[in-house]
Amino acid sequence: MDKRYMALGTSMLVLKLLKQQSMYGYQIIRELEQQSHHVFQLQEGTLYPILHSLEQQGAVTSYKQTADNGRIRKYYAITSHGQKLLKEKTEEWNTYQTAINQVMGGAVLE
Repeated sequence: MDKRYMALGTSMLVLKLLKQQSMYGYQIIRELEQQSHHVFQLQEGTLYPILHSLEQQGAVTSYKQTADNGRIRKYYAITSHGQKLLKEKTEEWNTYQTAINQVMGGAVLE
């Protein structure tokens, strides 16, 4: 899949995952890959700028927690502002998707 298409909704997908549960970065990457059946395969260099941007917007908060193996992980959680932003982004995506489907459904292939 062309990576330009992925950029359109990546922050929306990250917020959707965090609405399900708080997660650390690598967990977000794995969960997104699994739930998308390997269509979305984010790199850390792509994910962390998205998370930092969402944090600056007040859409997510972060906290550190020690894992069972003793490693300290930074977890991300969606805020009430993030839930509102997710709703807005989902509505925008639905409008975009509907318009694409209308055009593509009406296209005649030769």
